[in-house]
Parts: sequence; C-alpha cells; structure tokens
Amino acid sequence: MNKKYICIIVVTVVVCAMIYIFLKYQGILPEKTYLSADFNISVIKSEKDCNNNGIDDYTDILLGAKKDAENKPTYKSDSYTIGGYPPDNIGVCTDVIWSAFKNAGYSLKDMIDNDISQNLPLYTNISKPDSNIDFRRVKNLKVFFQRHAQTLTNNIYEIDKWQPGDIVIFGKTYTHIGIISDKRNSKGVSYLLHNSGQPKREEDIIEFIINFNEITGHYRWTNV
Repeated sequence: MNKKYICIIVVTVVVCAMIYIFLKYQGILPEKTYLSADFNISVIKSEKDCNNNGIDDYTDILLGAKKDAENKPTYKSDSYTIGGYPPDNIGVCTDVIWSAFKNAGYSLKDMIDNDISQNLPLYTNISKPDSNIDFRRVKNLKVFFQRHAQTLTNNIYEIDKWQPGDIVIFGKTYTHIGIISDKRNSKGVSYLLHNSGQPKREEDIIEFIINFNEITGHYRWTNV
C-alpha cells in the first residue's frame, strides 16, 4: 500500500480516536448503564436514618452526591475563613463528601473537627488545627474514615463489595475522593460521583483512574 494512504489512514484513526475521547469526556456520547440488579447484587441499606426522613443513610448519601453532581460546582481550590464552607457554585472533590453527608443529616465538618481535637497526633497532615479547612482535606478524611467507617476491598472487580454511597479514596498520598454511584458499567464496575472539574460528574471512570492513581481507601459509613 502507498505510504501516503497509510499516513492518511493513521491520521484518520487518530483524529477519530481524539474525537471519541473528547465526546466521551464531555458526556455527549450515549452509554448504556446498569444497576446492581443486573448482576444479581443486592443493594445494602443502612439500618440508620439520621435525619428521620424515611430514607436510609446510604441512600441519602448517594442522593446528596447526585445533587452535587447535578449542581456542577466550579472546581476551585480555595479556603474560606468564615465557616469554612465554599459557596454553592464552588467546590473540590472533598466538598462532594460533606455535602453528601449533610443530605443524610450529618455534619461531617463537626465530626472531623471533634475527632481532630481529641486525636490530633493521628492526623499527621495537621500541625495546627484549622476548622475552616481541615474537613476539606483528603488526607484528613482518610484518617477519619479509617477510624470511624467500615473498611472494604480496594479491588473494583469484586463488584458485589461496592455499594451506592460508599466512599473511595485514590492515590498513595490521598489525592482524590468520591462517592460510589448506583450506576455500573457492563462489567459491573461502579460509576463514580466526584468533582475534578470535569463536565460530567457521575461517570464510568474508576477503571481509567486506577491505571495511574491506585485506590487507597474504600469505606462504608456505619456511624460508629
């Protein structure tokens, strides 16, 4: 085959691949999603309902994360010296977590601030507590959930062990965090609800992330 035609074919394939990746990133391409029932997996419900709204805590956490995903706050890593909470239109990955917990009736900020005040040596990332930002640091959330939540497998292909509302942390230095969705891909791997500034905040991304950023924490809130 003529080298010119080979070059044209290669360029065409590369361009098509780039277009596909761009459209997928933007969430424009239609995709088939699955639920736990499609894999004969029972969805675990919490025995607790902190806010007494008739919805169990795990479902409330999931729904809170979905609300944040629908809101699509602009990714901006700032601290706020009055109260610590960012405006509704601003957020980072950790803001998905406290807002999801708030939807279930929990003040994650208060719980973390209290735990830090009583167990400061365990929070090696902190030299001096700062209630305006400590609850928005992944490293601090890692310590808190390691202490107060159920620790589960980091193997995403043990699909029955991943449930809606679970918390997952990525990176050896704990660089990203998100909430497990009720959606799954064709392999049964869960979607992730998270904020890294991407257009689509609920996405089939975990398999891609672990190619360069391993899972270092998988937790289920047990209110212990």
